[in-house]
Amino acid sequence: MHPKMKILEDNYRHKGLRQQLINQLRDEGFKDERVLSALNEVPRHVFLDSSFVEFAYSDQPFPIGSGQTISQPSTVASQTELLIVERGMKVLEIGTGSGYQACVLAAMGAKVHTIERQRNLYFHTKEILEQLPYRIKTFLGDGFEGLPTYAPFDRILITAGAPQLPPKLIQQLKPNGIMVIPIDEGEPGHQKMRRITKNPDGTLREEVFGDFTFVPMLTGTASD
Repeated sequence: MHPKMKILEDNYRHKGLRQQLINQLRDEGFKDERVLSALNEVPRHVFLDSSFVEFAYSDQPFPIGSGQTISQPSTVASQTELLIVERGMKVLEIGTGSGYQACVLAAMGAKVHTIERQRNLYFHTKEILEQLPYRIKTFLGDGFEGLPTYAPFDRILITAGAPQLPPKLIQQLKPNGIMVIPIDEGEPGHQKMRRITKNPDGTLREEVFGDFTFVPMLTGTASD
């Protein structure tokens, strides 16, 4: 099957499975209907290898190559809820990965800029995103550096486990802006989700949420 045919295929079965997933997330306590609506809109199966399509709407992560994973839908819902995104906001995402999270943000009306450090994954995901109805600016680069040319951002979302708050990303956050970031707790691979609000005077307010597991946030760019 031609890749574009696969991307554009979103049939009644896919939509039914997606609705079941949304019902499950709602039962688990997710309450932001704008987030749930975006998750219901974005066809997660198009971001996965065809061998995983049958499981695309189960609440679990899957490998996407280059040592990366597509986050499970409940993790995407958690991070997106914590980010408190409003239509028209400029959002920086660190770790494009499959592109799924970026599309969820775009479906909520955000102006999404997203950085991926893995060269092969970047080009693969860029090709998929170009076939979907979302306007997302993709960049190959080092997430720790952010995008100073496009800063400041209303929101910054990090989708990899960071060893600490990246200072250059804090600089690129607007006053009253919000960053959601999983930070290593003890050993890498175990993180606490944190929401950082940048006060008008430049000080930071930090809120700590639950335990998560993300691939590590690394410097530089890389190829397989």
